[in-house]
Amino acid sequence: MNIGVSLWLWTSPVTNEVIEKYAPKIARMGFDTIEIPLEDPGSLDAAAAAAVLKSEGLRATTCAAMGPGRDLVHSDSFVRNETMDYMKQSIEAASTLGSPVFVGPLYAEVGRLWRAESPEQRVREEELLVKQLSELSELGASSNVTLCVEALNRFETSFLNLTSQVAEITDRVNHPNCKILVDLFHAGIEEKNLGDAIRTAGERLGHIQVAENDRGTPGTGTYDWPGVAKALRDVGYKGDVVIETFSEDNEILAAAAAIWRPLAESPEKLAEDGLAFLRELLS
Repeated sequence: MNIGVSLWLWTSPVTNEVIEKYAPKIARMGFDTIEIPLEDPGSLDAAAAAAVLKSEGLRATTCAAMGPGRDLVHSDSFVRNETMDYMKQSIEAASTLGSPVFVGPLYAEVGRLWRAESPEQRVREEELLVKQLSELSELGASSNVTLCVEALNRFETSFLNLTSQVAEITDRVNHPNCKILVDLFHAGIEEKNLGDAIRTAGERLGHIQVAENDRGTPGTGTYDWPGVAKALRDVGYKGDVVIETFSEDNEILAAAAAIWRPLAESPEKLAEDGLAFLRELLS
């Protein structure tokens, strides 16, 4: 398994200048992979960024930024169409970056909470998502990019909170380029057992993001990390394990993720200690 870290640990938005600044630092720390959030794929020179990563010996993974107005299950077709355009641009950027995956809550704006007015509304929303993910998976196949759909905790979405719910959607899409992302922070809130959540994803697991139960340094809290490692072995996972959390200095994302206090001495300390822990855990 390759171990990576998200640039969101340090800053947002992620631009070519950010990649040029942090890629050498992340490589020196000993990471295999850098996760690049695609906040505005149209303004990113993905080819130039790919050259920077190659020079530093880093792999790339990419994730979605599902901010306001990005929503595949919205009732407004204009919003859905705009979101599809964003997804298509992101898949193209991911392909140019050499990222094998494009991951995240690829269905709705983070923080949008709603209760379906009827079972029929829920059915319509699921059908919309399956239809659009099917189209995007076809594009992903032609671009060598796999979409990985993430469940979020109940405070950040009301749509997909459990790995089993995401598995139902990906099974309906039924495409090899549509898989599951398990994020341990969200799973730690919603799932009964982290290892069982990973086993529920099974061979559909395409990506995993990690942080501790307080969204801090992996290995410093209450999670059953040996159980996580065993589950990853049980399902034969060979992909990237990416530390995803945020610094309180990153004002935009700290507010969105409710980071109101330092999670570590510094972002560098969190990354270095998390990497050392994961190397030993997954060796």
